[in-house]
Amino acid sequence: MVVTIDPSSGFCFGVRRAIEQAEDLLDREGKLYCLGDLVHNKAEMQRLERRGLTSIDHSAMEKLREAPLLFRAHGEPPSSYDLTGRNRLSLTDATCPIVKKLQEKVRKAWMEMKEKGGQLVIFGNPGHPETIGLLGHTEGGAVIVQEAGNIEAVNPAQPVTLFSQTTRNPDEYRRLAGNIEAKMKEHFPGGNVPLKVHNTICGQISGRTPRIRKFAASRDVIVFVGGSQSSNAKVLFGQCREVNPRSWFVTGASEIKPEWFEDAGSAGVCGATSTPRWLMEEAAERIRELTAKK
Repeated sequence: MVVTIDPSSGFCFGVRRAIEQAEDLLDREGKLYCLGDLVHNKAEMQRLERRGLTSIDHSAMEKLREAPLLFRAHGEPPSSYDLTGRNRLSLTDATCPIVKKLQEKVRKAWMEMKEKGGQLVIFGNPGHPETIGLLGHTEGGAVIVQEAGNIEAVNPAQPVTLFSQTTRNPDEYRRLAGNIEAKMKEHFPGGNVPLKVHNTICGQISGRTPRIRKFAASRDVIVFVGGSQSSNAKVLFGQCREVNPRSWFVTGASEIKPEWFEDAGSAGVCGATSTPRWLMEEAAERIRELTAKK
């Protein structure tokens, strides 16, 4: 059995940067609080927790005083920054620079839309921390759309500025923009539709889609390693499954089953932007062990 790991899979720049910052702080301080899980991967979180990282939620942050705190790559709303000052917390802001720029664009666009009587729409998962952070930069006034085909919350008779969570599917984002434009044309005849679409999906994310599809199509079996709560993992695994029906999702090597590799000569291991390299290596080694016993 030939087993290979997709060279383009694994941590994106923003996640890798945040983890490196956390590890540096843990080396110096011995302990560190993180607002929310630093990465949507249980195994990687357990590794960091053994080093002294403690994940807390916003209610626990309210009670925290004079302690080292990290904001993860997903970003936070302005209220979280205000709280760090009031509680005299030593903040390390590991917000991904791409998300940081998006927050600034959203904040500026929100002020413009308020003046014009328009709407700011965000294509995102309402429960995702990045989307929650972006919503905070609109004073909670943005319209969140989760599915491209569900635009009931968007008022087509008003100007619209559209943004996307950085990890959403680019094709679905284009479909959403098309659906909104088609609906708005009914209210703005003559082709002058006041819809502005911002390309805010991360280039690393969108670039991985064609690469992972090519990788998945070239192997007999695919084992995708990702966190069960990772939006990016769901998107990329879906791409693998489209081109290779023999694609399997696991959170760790122990979930891999030998029957997946019946009559297969090659297997590929890939993962999400939140999947550590060491976890993919464990999966590859497990496949070799299982197939060597045949």
